[in-house]
Amino acid sequence: MNPKPQFRTNGAIGALLDEYEKALTELKRTISDLTREELIRIVDAETQNEECKSIQTILSHIVQSGYTYVVEIRKWMGKPDDYRPVILLDSLGEYLTALDRMFHYTEQLFLDHPQVKLTEYDFDKKIKVRWGQSYDVEQLMQHAIVHVLRHRRQIEKFKLQMKTT
Repeated sequence: MNPKPQFRTNGAIGALLDEYEKALTELKRTISDLTREELIRIVDAETQNEECKSIQTILSHIVQSGYTYVVEIRKWMGKPDDYRPVILLDSLGEYLTALDRMFHYTEQLFLDHPQVKLTEYDFDKKIKVRWGQSYDVEQLMQHAIVHVLRHRRQIEKFKLQMKTT
């Protein structure tokens, strides 16, 4: 029997954090059986996207992107923060730790600012992120969740490819 899930109680923010954490848990489960060789193996040598050649590069991209979402929100709130570089890590354990730290950094944003306005209907007041899109906080957090899900799926496909080659 599975234990009852624990839910954060702070409304929409709690729901967003719960779903983000769930997506990251699913990702960690997906990568939990990787060997170091599988982690670093170039699976897609054809892609022009340097961040999508191996599971290692995908995970580094996920971690860096997670920090970027928080930096974008903080900047929008008038609280400057520095973007994090993409860093390739050497082991699965380091990635598990990095994913946890990135999530806790996100969680801390909402602990520090529990009254942050999630929804913004005025387009001119939305967060204009460095990749050109405009979001409100809720949309950016939803993007963060789906970003993890999409890359988890990509990693699952990479794992299948490695088994057949």
